[in-house]
Amino acid sequence: MIRVLSPGPLSTVQDQGRFGLSRFGISVSGAVDAHALTLGNMLVGNPANAAAIEVTFGGAEFQFATDALIGITGGDLAPALNQAPVEMNQTLAVIAGDRLTFGSVRSGLRAYVCVAGGIDVPPTLGSRSTYLAAGIGGLAGRALRAGDELPVGFNDRPLHAGRRASAALVPKYGSEITVHVIAGPQADQFTAKGVETFYLSAYTVTDKSDRQGVRLDGPAIEAVGGRYDIVSDAVVTGAIQVPGDARPIVLLADRQTTGGYPKIGVVATVDIPLLAQAAPGTSVRFARTTIEEAQEATRRAIAELAGAAVEEPVLHVTNLVIDGSPFRLEMAVPRQATSQLRMTVVADGRQRIVGASSA
Repeated sequence: MIRVLSPGPLSTVQDQGRFGLSRFGISVSGAVDAHALTLGNMLVGNPANAAAIEVTFGGAEFQFATDALIGITGGDLAPALNQAPVEMNQTLAVIAGDRLTFGSVRSGLRAYVCVAGGIDVPPTLGSRSTYLAAGIGGLAGRALRAGDELPVGFNDRPLHAGRRASAALVPKYGSEITVHVIAGPQADQFTAKGVETFYLSAYTVTDKSDRQGVRLDGPAIEAVGGRYDIVSDAVVTGAIQVPGDARPIVLLADRQTTGGYPKIGVVATVDIPLLAQAAPGTSVRFARTTIEEAQEATRRAIAELAGAAVEEPVLHVTNLVIDGSPFRLEMAVPRQATSQLRMTVVADGRQRIVGASSA
C-alpha cells in the first residue's frame, strides 16, 4: 500500500490508456509521457502497461506501507527519499515507513513513480488510467487526494536496487524543443502565409495547458477566409488544432474524441513525450516530416526501448549463521553509485530489506 500524504497540484493513477473506445466518446487517456512510463516499468520488472503514479509540477508526498522497489522517470521534480535526494531512472529500494517527496520542477513537467507490481486499482473498461473528464478509472475516477491509499500488486521477480536505464533512453527536456509534424487533414484550409507562419515561428507553452492539450501562444496562423471551424470529425493524440484565436493547440492523452477546429498538422508519435514534458514557458517549433518518416522514427524508438540493456548492479552476497539459523546478506551496489544503498536479508527463501548505507 502507498499512502498519499500530499498529491501536489495534480497526481493521478495512469497506465498506457484504454484503446478502441473512441467511437463511444471515451478518450484513450493514460500517461501523457508513455515513454517515461514504459521505461519506469521496465526498471522495476513490470509489464509496460502497469499502472503508476503520474505527478505533475511536483509538491507531492507519498509514504510506503511496505518494503518495495520503485523507479522514478520522466521530468525531474527533485525527488527525495526521507529528505535525501535520490537519482532518477534507476531502481530504488524503499522500506516500510519511507517517505517519497517531490520538490519543484528542475526539468520537464511530469514524473512517474513506478513500483514493482504496479498500482493495483481495479481496471475500468480495460484500463487503470484516470480519465478526469469522464470521472472513470484510477481511484474513483479522480485526482489523488491526501489520505488516499493505493494498493500495490504482487511481483516476485528477483530484482535489486541499483538497476539503471541506459543513458540513451533518458530524454533531455530543455526550454526549447522541436517536434516533427505531418500535414493535417485540413492543412489546405490555411493560407500559404499561415502555413509558413506555423513552420517558421516559435510558439510558447502557456499556463492554460493540461492533460487534454498543450496551448501555445505566438504568431497568428491565417486561415482561408478567416474561418477556423469545420464540421466536427475525429481527432487523435498529437493533432494540432487551430481555433478562433489563430494559435495552435496540440492534443494530448485526455483529448476529446472529435473536434470542430481545423487541424493544420499531427505531431509524430515519437515526439509526443517532448510535448508531455513541456512546462509553461517552453519554446516549441514545428518541423515538417512525412508519414513514412514518422512511422520509421517510431519503429526505431520502440525497437531501442525493447532491446535496451538495463545496467544491473553488482551484487555482493555474504552467507551468515545467526543463533543457528542461516541468513544471506545481499548488497546490490550500482556500478556508478551516487545515492543511498539498501541491504537485504534473505532467510528461508524470503527477502527483507533491513537497512541502508551511503554509497
